[in-house]
Amino acid sequence: MQKEKILFLINPISGTKKKGNLAETILKLIDHSKFEAEIHITRFRGDATEVVPLKMAQGFKSFIAVGGDGTVNEIAKALVDTEGILGIIPIGSGNGLARHLKIPINVEKAMMLINNGKVEAIDYGRINETPFFCTCGVGFDAHIGNEFAKNKGRGFITYIKVTISDFFKYKPKRYKLKIDNIGKIKTRAFLITFANASQYGNNAYISPTADIQDGKLDICILSPFRLHRAPGIGIQLFAKNINRSSLMHTEQAKEVVLKRKKAGVVHYDGEPCEMGKKIKISIVPKGLNVIIR
Repeated sequence: MQKEKILFLINPISGTKKKGNLAETILKLIDHSKFEAEIHITRFRGDATEVVPLKMAQGFKSFIAVGGDGTVNEIAKALVDTEGILGIIPIGSGNGLARHLKIPINVEKAMMLINNGKVEAIDYGRINETPFFCTCGVGFDAHIGNEFAKNKGRGFITYIKVTISDFFKYKPKRYKLKIDNIGKIKTRAFLITFANASQYGNNAYISPTADIQDGKLDICILSPFRLHRAPGIGIQLFAKNINRSSLMHTEQAKEVVLKRKKAGVVHYDGEPCEMGKKIKISIVPKGLNVIIR
C-alpha cells in the first residue's frame, strides 16, 4: 500500500509559545503506516503559498498549517478549488478557523485528528479576489488588526491592550452596501464583518450562527455605541450572543459590494491590508477540502 505524502508547514513566529521541538513531536506522532511526512519551516510571509503548488506537483496531497489564521490563509489559498487537503495544528494567537471547526488546540490531540480525521469541503470567501476563510471586514476590527500588526508584542493580552487604547480615538465611518438579495443599505457603523466562520479567534464570536458549509456570508453590522455599552458588547462577543444585541444587524448574502468615502485598511483572517473605496466580497461554496473531526 502506497503511503500518502503529507507536508507540515510550521510558522516559527506564530503565537507566543516556544516551538523548539515541534518538528520532532510531529514526526514522532504521525502515523508512519499511512503517511510519508515532510517538514517545511516557513521563512517569510507568503512562503507557504509558494511552496504548496510545488509540493503538489511532487505528489503531496495533504498540507498541514502549523500556525495561526495567517498561516492557515497562506496555505489554504493555494489549495482552493483543487483536490489538495488542508489540515490544521493551531498554535497561533487566535486560531479562529480551528476553533470553529473544533480542532483541538493541543498539538497531540490535533495530530490524532490528522491521523484519523475525515475530510469535508467547506466554503471560503473572497474580498477583492483575495481568499479568506474565517472573516474579513472594515471598521474598528480592521483598524485594530493593523495596529496589532505594528506592535512588537504578540498574543491575546497585547491585542486587548491595543483595543482598549484605540477605542477612545476611533471614529465610526459611513458605508454603502449593495447586498445581492435585499438591495442597498446606507449605514454608519463601528465595524462591518463578513463572516464565513463564526468567530475572529480566541472564542470571540462575531457571528455565532455562521455556517461554514451553507454557501452564504453573514454580514454583521455593529452600530456606533457609547462607552458605557462597551463592556456589554465585549461580554456578548465571548458569550456567543452578540447577534441578539440591539446594536447588531445581520444579513446573509452570496455577494456584497461595499463603498466607503476613502480607501483604507481592511482585514481578512486577522491580516490587515489596504484596499480602495469600493470592495467586493463573495462566497465560494465548498471550495476547500479540510481535515475535521
